[in-house]
Amino acid sequence: MAQNYDLIVIGEGISGLTCAGHAARSGLRVATLESTLFGGLVLNVNELDGYPGKESGTEFASELMQASAEAGVTSIQEEVTAIHPAGGAFEVVTGAGIFGARQVVIASGARLKKLGVPGEKEFEGRGVSWCADCDAPMFQNEDVVVVGGGDSALQEALVLANFCRSVRVAHRGEKLRAQKHLADKAAANAKISIMWKSTVEAILGGKMVEKVRVRRDGKIEEMASAGVFAYIGLEPNAGFAPSGIARDERGHLVTHDACETAMKGIWAIGAVRTGYSGLLRDATVEAQHVAEAIRSRLALD
Repeated sequence: MAQNYDLIVIGEGISGLTCAGHAARSGLRVATLESTLFGGLVLNVNELDGYPGKESGTEFASELMQASAEAGVTSIQEEVTAIHPAGGAFEVVTGAGIFGARQVVIASGARLKKLGVPGEKEFEGRGVSWCADCDAPMFQNEDVVVVGGGDSALQEALVLANFCRSVRVAHRGEKLRAQKHLADKAAANAKISIMWKSTVEAILGGKMVEKVRVRRDGKIEEMASAGVFAYIGLEPNAGFAPSGIARDERGHLVTHDACETAMKGIWAIGAVRTGYSGLLRDATVEAQHVAEAIRSRLALD
């Protein structure tokens, strides 16, 4: 027999936890569904830029998770595989069964893109990583390569520089996309060097990563590296969403100004939707507004 809720929030990242906690405190029966660890990609952020009062992404996510639990939100560790309309409500399908919801918020966020090169999958967990905060201590006095040129790439390079002998940043362009203060910090760190017009072609090694093959300014070279950290962008976690919800060219869910999709009763917030700013403060405000809109709608039903 399906368990029924007023609201199911899919995803326990910053957006999802904020929305669920706010809705529960307004009197709704709320559940969250999460296939991995709560917190989402913010767990990879060692220092929250522009968000005073929070020391790290882990601290922020932990506070929200605790607040959500105290508000009475039911946390269910299951992966959502589908959402089906069901007589004016919805069935949220997981491997463990079906959960009923009067309203659904998709807050499943985004995942880091893979490089898609030989050796990446084979060496995952053996030198290939997507979390410097988690794994940097394993590379004490080693040489590593970071791939990317945005904020995340430089933030992780700066974390790695606290442990590693050298950090090479492979960037395909001739100019960094990162904010100036991060670029300045990286430039001032003697352990960090930028490899311009560079792409990683393959990751090589035996039991662990030992080398990286790089195309640099048109020429192929191999360089010693014990680790590879890729930060080349994000792709939305939206594969389970109904086909009736429109996507943009990159797969993000399309919503109107109030963050509701074309399927009335299904909302999308945070990095999974098109038009999201990427700012944590915007994410929390957006999530609260959606929770309030849902509370008002259900009160009228």
